[in-house]
Amino acid sequence: MEPGVTINRTSTVNDIHPCYESHNRTYMFSSNPSIICVLLYVFLGSLSVVTVCGNFLVIISIIYFKQLHIPTNYLILSLAVADLLVGVLVFPFSMAFTVTACWYYEGLLCQIRGCFDVTLSTASILNLCCISIDRYYAICQPLTYRSKINDRVIGVMTLLSWGVAAVIGTGIITAGFNQGKCEENCLIDALISTNVGSVFSFYMPVIIIVSIYLKIFLVAQRQANSIQNTTCQTTKGGATVSKMERKATKTLAIVIGVFLLCWTPYFLCIIFQPLTQGVTPVAVIETLNWLTLSNSMLNPFIYAFFYSWFRSAFRMIISGKIFQGDFANSKLL
Repeated sequence: MEPGVTINRTSTVNDIHPCYESHNRTYMFSSNPSIICVLLYVFLGSLSVVTVCGNFLVIISIIYFKQLHIPTNYLILSLAVADLLVGVLVFPFSMAFTVTACWYYEGLLCQIRGCFDVTLSTASILNLCCISIDRYYAICQPLTYRSKINDRVIGVMTLLSWGVAAVIGTGIITAGFNQGKCEENCLIDALISTNVGSVFSFYMPVIIIVSIYLKIFLVAQRQANSIQNTTCQTTKGGATVSKMERKATKTLAIVIGVFLLCWTPYFLCIIFQPLTQGVTPVAVIETLNWLTLSNSMLNPFIYAFFYSWFRSAFRMIISGKIFQGDFANSKLL
């Protein structure tokens, strides 16, 4: 028998949820869902599919094509894995909460959803921290970049990012920070509900990232002015490398900018939630949450738009060309 939820006040079905129906003041998940409910399923399911497919393309591209085997791309690979897991693990639980209002198995659903969401979102931003450090050495200390940023260092940075994310994600959940009622507080509690969680999982890493990129911007500006004032051949060669590095830095800065646009509204809501007298509507929290999740879908499109070699790799994978021969050493334009 399907569980239901009893509402003591007079209300229409649409006031409760578009996917529920009323039976003597008891609201149960509808066996004949409305058009809005079906469209909600289709839309959220499409977001999940696009997120998984897009990040899967990034992962396969970096692993398969040897031209993409560089330190920066290994960090992008780690970020794509986090985004892929968001599509595989977080999206289904978030869909269940959004569509069913978390009325089924609320305790278990909230715990699992919160653990995955906090861990993977923290892993994403810590990977972005590592990417900013990589760009700092590439732009600000180009002569020592290859010696300081190698495969071993990238491996350590990646392991630390995922390790710290796992500790924060499981720690916040197991410490009991998400013990509220599901209908009103599940999302707030599960997704870093406390100010302490917000500071360690978002604000501190963002401050580090922004500070590093401001430093990179100032150094890049000085380099550009120096290149313009120099005409010798050796400097021209250096200018080409510097131009490539600046393009990579610009693209990754856009990735971080999109990340901030997607995540900042949610965390601002979380930080100011205790200061408001009323309870933030679940619909508002859900909308902000899906805005954060959409970031995992957008990153592959940013790579494809700004990087010609990623576009070439995507085309070869989608067309199935890589299954027709060994193209691992192909020159990606």
